[in-house]
Amino acid sequence: MATAAELDVSVKPLDAFRAEAREWLAANFPPALKGKDNPLSAIDGPTELSADEAAWKKAMGDKGWGVPTWPAQYGGGGLDRAQARVLQEEMGRIGAWNPIGGMGVMMFGPTLLEYGNEAQKNEHIRAIAKGEVRWCQGYSEPGAGSDLASLQMFAEDKGDHYVVNGQKTWTSGGQWADKCFALVRTDKSKKHEGISFLLIDMTSPGVEVKPIRLISGSSPFCETFFSDVKVPKDNLVGREGEGWTIGKRLLQHERQNLSGGGSAAGRMFAGKPVSALAKEYRGTDEQGRITDSDLRMRIVRHEMDLRAFSLTLRRAALESKSNQGPSAATSIMKNVGARITQDRAELGIEIMGMNGLGWEGEGFTEDELTQTRTWLWGKAVSIYGGSSEIQNNVIAKRILGMLDHQ
Repeated sequence: MATAAELDVSVKPLDAFRAEAREWLAANFPPALKGKDNPLSAIDGPTELSADEAAWKKAMGDKGWGVPTWPAQYGGGGLDRAQARVLQEEMGRIGAWNPIGGMGVMMFGPTLLEYGNEAQKNEHIRAIAKGEVRWCQGYSEPGAGSDLASLQMFAEDKGDHYVVNGQKTWTSGGQWADKCFALVRTDKSKKHEGISFLLIDMTSPGVEVKPIRLISGSSPFCETFFSDVKVPKDNLVGREGEGWTIGKRLLQHERQNLSGGGSAAGRMFAGKPVSALAKEYRGTDEQGRITDSDLRMRIVRHEMDLRAFSLTLRRAALESKSNQGPSAATSIMKNVGARITQDRAELGIEIMGMNGLGWEGEGFTEDELTQTRTWLWGKAVSIYGGSSEIQNNVIAKRILGMLDHQ
């Protein structure tokens, strides 16, 4: 057993970091932003930042604490997982939120740190850490969704560059992105081994985006067309034919974030608890309980599931940092997160009744109109990032060890 002196030695550095973080946050987080929505979570894309939001984003970017565990040499915070947890606690204590996010943070950055060469890390990671570049994902195609390895967008070798032709669909944020990380075919004679991972500048001649309007009224996705787009060979991550391996690793990072840690799913869990919503719209009895006993029990089950899921996410996040990053278990998290997200939205609509079905016009509050759109938008949670059926296949094969039988 460790002595008191040994324990004191291990605790003091963390206490010192907590004091440092608390002091820095007090000096840099604008109090006016406490309790405000994070503009990164806007469904309809980027919004113009206020002076306080811009100052907070710059401060966090310069400090590297938007990506606290990324290496300091590339612009990250260089913190260990214990320090990152302390930082998160201190931010939560004052109502601060992380202004550095997006697909660069959620998916591409961690993948590039693992597979990119030094020149690529130096070129791209710092810009992501500062929130200076917006990335989008070029994976799905009209004929390659669930069977992603059937993708046909072709990158033809032209010596010192590729010429890319093809189409991607469901390109989240494509109309606002500066760059795209894409899976492309470099060999038509092989399926999985013919795929490579390529970085494409979205301002290149020949790139065209067409936003897709969803039933929620927002247009966060696009069809993206590539016509004779020139891409330097330096933009190839890894070697030709390694794209499928790299792409699968990126999807693990994506699923980890979509399961509840990222801004997309995070906003679904944000806001007023459904129990508080039910008390507001359905009323309470003389004991302060929600009047509808059946609804009350379903809300209890939902909030128990949400609490258990949140704790499991925290444990999984710590394990992923201490081991080799996210694992196939992210597929379980993604499916559970999707179910809880959609359950929450359904409960909200049921609780609000007609007030939860408004689309526009008088007679509805802004929160009620948001509830309707959130409910509709949430239908996609069990589809994007790999559908629930695809996740079930991953779970069966890579976790349960079940094999296909011909």
